[in-house]
Amino acid sequence: MTTDPLVIFTPSGKRGHFPVGTPVLTAARKLGVDLDSVCGGRGICSKCQITPSYGEFAKHGVTVADDAISPKNAVEDRYDEKRGLKPGRRLGCQATIQSDVVIDVPAESQVHRQVIRKSAAQRDIVMDPATSVHYVKVAEPDMHDPSGDFERLQDALRNELGMDRVMVDLPILRKLQPALRKGEWGVTVTLYQDHTGAPARILDIAPGFDERPIYGLAIDLGSTTVAAHLCDLKTGEVIASSGLMNPQIRFGEDLMSRVSYAMMNKGGDQEMTIAVRDAISDLAREIATEADIPTDRIMETVFVCNPVMHHLLLGIDPVELGQAPFALATGDSLSLGATDLNLTGMNDSARVYILPCIAGHVGADCAAVALSEQPDQSDDLVLIVDVGTNAEILLGDKTGVLACSSPTGPAFEGAQISSGQRAAPGAIERIEIDPVTKEPRFRVIGCDEWSDHPDFASLTAQTGVTGICGSGIIEAVAEMRTAGLLDPTGLIGNAEQTGTPRCEAEGRTNVYVIHDDTANGGPRITVTQGDIRAIQLAKSALYAGARLLMDEKGVETVDRIVLAGAFGAHISVKHALILGMIPDAPLDKVTSAGNAAGTGARIALCSKTARKQIETTVRQITKVETAIEPKFQEHFVNANAIPHATDGFPHLTQVVTLPDASFNTQGQTGGRRRRRG
Repeated sequence: MTTDPLVIFTPSGKRGHFPVGTPVLTAARKLGVDLDSVCGGRGICSKCQITPSYGEFAKHGVTVADDAISPKNAVEDRYDEKRGLKPGRRLGCQATIQSDVVIDVPAESQVHRQVIRKSAAQRDIVMDPATSVHYVKVAEPDMHDPSGDFERLQDALRNELGMDRVMVDLPILRKLQPALRKGEWGVTVTLYQDHTGAPARILDIAPGFDERPIYGLAIDLGSTTVAAHLCDLKTGEVIASSGLMNPQIRFGEDLMSRVSYAMMNKGGDQEMTIAVRDAISDLAREIATEADIPTDRIMETVFVCNPVMHHLLLGIDPVELGQAPFALATGDSLSLGATDLNLTGMNDSARVYILPCIAGHVGADCAAVALSEQPDQSDDLVLIVDVGTNAEILLGDKTGVLACSSPTGPAFEGAQISSGQRAAPGAIERIEIDPVTKEPRFRVIGCDEWSDHPDFASLTAQTGVTGICGSGIIEAVAEMRTAGLLDPTGLIGNAEQTGTPRCEAEGRTNVYVIHDDTANGGPRITVTQGDIRAIQLAKSALYAGARLLMDEKGVETVDRIVLAGAFGAHISVKHALILGMIPDAPLDKVTSAGNAAGTGARIALCSKTARKQIETTVRQITKVETAIEPKFQEHFVNANAIPHATDGFPHLTQVVTLPDASFNTQGQTGGRRRRRG
């Protein structure tokens, strides 16, 4: 029997088998994939653009052949000729499935755009930027003084600003003489002078006094999302914030999947490098358009990222990060030209600063969190958890700081969840389950009212209820535990055991139905046993990492916990404790720092002193490698229970009473039936 080709869509992770010749758009619609189209599939609107990916995908268990998608047809050729398609792009309504394939749906092709919830936090920063603007008067040439215009500009900078050495690249040097004469020997010079004592570098020259502000980008390059803050380099003010999905998701949702892709596909690392650099350039242009500024006024960019993203941004094969001893090509901070990374959407002479990495699995993003939250300056013992696809954890106080990373995977982002999706309008983000009636009520992104509000249907008519995002699935699992629908082992009870028909048999297990709109052609949103297991694996890795650092520190409790990261900002503390994501603590001692990595990037963008500080701090942080610590596995197994198999949660029990349920009784789990003899 021939099996129909498997089609996997990213970033949603939705998959299904379809007959050969099925249009990609048809497959997307049948799976509920968010792929736009307004022309009825005639190849006119271009809304349904997709990017097929080829090669070995160990994460998905498929190998995609070069002919997995049909060749371009006349409709696509005509569209490409008239309007142009980006390299690698196809029209989903025209391309047909020929064999197993992985297909990425770019952000611009999605109806419900991802909500990148990485807004800039308010922070007072002492301004000390590496890039600054200065107006100088230059001596006019003299027949009796043979010095050149650049030498006299250097004299002016030395006399007025105390700069002994100044460098200039040829394209800027070409602008010097016309600018001096047009400005009547007065020019505005944009200078880059870092904290290392290296010579200052001229990035731009304008005639006369140019009072236009210059800007910098602070970019948090994450595994799943890329977030950028556009800052005024004189005031530090955040002018605009924007973000997009990391296009590398189509090569693998977690870091090791991307390392595996690079190992198994020749040139795979270069593919991922090009994809992310193009996305960053697009993001720079997008944020400049939003702020209504010319792209050439963006003079500097600071990056924070985990080690795999760090290497792929730099164009370094990350293969060594996928195997012990997890060696970095370099862990030091880097200062480069934007052109070295082929970045566009900013000034051609713009500079790039990348914060130092702490170790092979603890990157510049964790260093940025340390810069933002300063655990090394804390009097009390603080646990800082940057929740994401790859969680970074810091534990410390003035006596010292420990760090580790934990491979939580993408479940917290709504990926690998049956009804999961990215945070977008229509996604369930909050949920409550009545412990008596077992009935749910929920809120979706884009609507402030709960689902039991009389106007909820009309208020969500435009977006609909489309799925459940990361914060929603965490609350759903925790609420199921408190409502007695889920036992401590993570097993969903059946209808008889739980007392609600919303617990339905599905194969040999049960599911809990949150929302069913199939009668109106809408989705059926459930929490399945597989979803519970995915969340258990993610939260166990997070908890085990934190517990390992506590072991190293020789403590059983911490004084306070800080949840960092955009996702951490949207987690309910109570639900996180019920789930056992973090060690027990008083609810008022658990706070959110928002996107602390992004804040650290902004601090580094605005302050040379901060760059010097974090480069020193990173060398003083003690790295704990979870991959080789024997106790990590023990902590991981014990953390599988909800909230935990052995660790007590006394602070949690003061505010929540968890039912003592057990659903693993003879033949009662899900739809399992005994065979008759």
